[in-house]
Amino acid sequence: MNLQLLSSKIKEGKTSLGIELGSTRIKAVLITDDFQTIATGTYDWENELNNDVWTYSLNEAWKGIQSCYAQIAADIQSKFHISLTEIGVVGVSAMMHGYLPFSKEGKLLVPFRTWRNNITEKAASQLTSLFEFNIPQRWSIAHLYQAILNDEKHVYDIDYLTTLAGYIHWKLSGKKVIGIGDASGMFPLNGSAGEYSISCLKEFNNLKAVKKYSWKINDILPKIIKAGMPAGKLTSNGARLLDSSGILHSGSVMAPPEGDAGTGMVATNSVREKTGNISVGTSAFSMIVLDAPLQRVHQDIDVVTTPDGIDVAMVHTNNCTSDINSWMNIFKEFANRLGINITNNELYEKAFLQTTRADSDAGGLISYGYLSGENITRMPAGRPLIVRRPESKLTFANFMLVHLYSAFAPLKIGMDILINEENVKMQALIAQGGLFKTPVIAQQVLADALNTPITIMKSAEEGGPWGMAVLGAFVLFNLNNNLKKNLADFLDQNVFVNPETMTLTPEEEGVEGYKKFIKEYKNGLIIETAAIKSL
Repeated sequence: MNLQLLSSKIKEGKTSLGIELGSTRIKAVLITDDFQTIATGTYDWENELNNDVWTYSLNEAWKGIQSCYAQIAADIQSKFHISLTEIGVVGVSAMMHGYLPFSKEGKLLVPFRTWRNNITEKAASQLTSLFEFNIPQRWSIAHLYQAILNDEKHVYDIDYLTTLAGYIHWKLSGKKVIGIGDASGMFPLNGSAGEYSISCLKEFNNLKAVKKYSWKINDILPKIIKAGMPAGKLTSNGARLLDSSGILHSGSVMAPPEGDAGTGMVATNSVREKTGNISVGTSAFSMIVLDAPLQRVHQDIDVVTTPDGIDVAMVHTNNCTSDINSWMNIFKEFANRLGINITNNELYEKAFLQTTRADSDAGGLISYGYLSGENITRMPAGRPLIVRRPESKLTFANFMLVHLYSAFAPLKIGMDILINEENVKMQALIAQGGLFKTPVIAQQVLADALNTPITIMKSAEEGGPWGMAVLGAFVLFNLNNNLKKNLADFLDQNVFVNPETMTLTPEEEGVEGYKKFIKEYKNGLIIETAAIKSL
């Protein structure tokens, strides 16, 4: 598309801004109404362990958002010589789940408790039994009930409970709403009705420990809105929060705020029944869209929804790439000590390519990349370990391969439940995340680990922020065309018309090697347990 036409689209507000607050990076993507990316902005941030609770500063969140927006505005000015004053639609997504309780005055009552915390085991277990529905530890309702069981004083003052995406949306629009996919990680939903489960709301309110509070759970949760529906407008205060220069106009339509799992599904066109995607980063999760209910409740399987409310089986692991990144930092330090300047992309590429020389079982090495606790393997805390027998083959190739094997191990354990016990069928499984920037290597490892073909989609490189921008464009599409097209059809017919993809199938040697590894990995979990108790 020529610059003049793009410039006209920008001036006329035929654009969609997607902002996503991920676990290690905040990113914003501005696209046109035909889904082209015209500008991006990024900001690195990191969680911190504060009083044994994983958290992020909300001030840092706003600093990151403003930095991302400023980069986009500067890029537009540089490329098109125009100021960014109009945006058609704005959408926010963020790490799912967690705990953000606010008072009537809008004060955050305790620091943000993220998905990474494994501190709600008692609450999650009791609620799972009460609801007869799996409540993972990271869900908002588990955090709330654990705070109640702990008799935390702030619970008396709660007026509003939301997620990180819901909080940012509230401040930009003034609306206490949430997208249905993000809502499904807060509290059980009532099937396709698009609302919280009435029976679960009643059961929770009737709990003896809950009755002493003046609020009801249904009064403090955000209102649910499905994809494609408007969720308010950008206020003047919200515009200033985005654009510290003050030139952005208010009035942009706001898309329903979503979780990063939902935007990943959109970015990989995996919202139709029997499709699925895997997203890897600090954490990892798979999302398989169901065509029938699961046969029973599984502690390791969440039932959440697509952004338009279709049930999804989700396997979520708290750990994935963090330990790999830590080792890469050491290798880079050593390279710098030798006087070798190497970029991160070059470092990862050279290290990953070395795995082609590894033994298929990683030489008998075992790695546990647990920077934090891991729900799948019942670990309450993290103690990153690499373990070997004297006869194990400690080579650089095996060392790198075992860390890739380990990154996918908890996900493998959860996916085996879906495939082997629930007999869930998938027509496609698309992967996204930074590990796949180095072509083939991590993709092939994942295909071998799950013993299923893995597809990488070029459009997924921008990830969740682009997916959020597309969800924003879906709102404008429905408004402008007076339509109520479903999300799957919109993506197939309007967005992913000619997608560029690459699929790798499992290799027999890799499959057998991973089977040996995962058997040793499971047998060695007692070592991780001992490390947690001892250190």
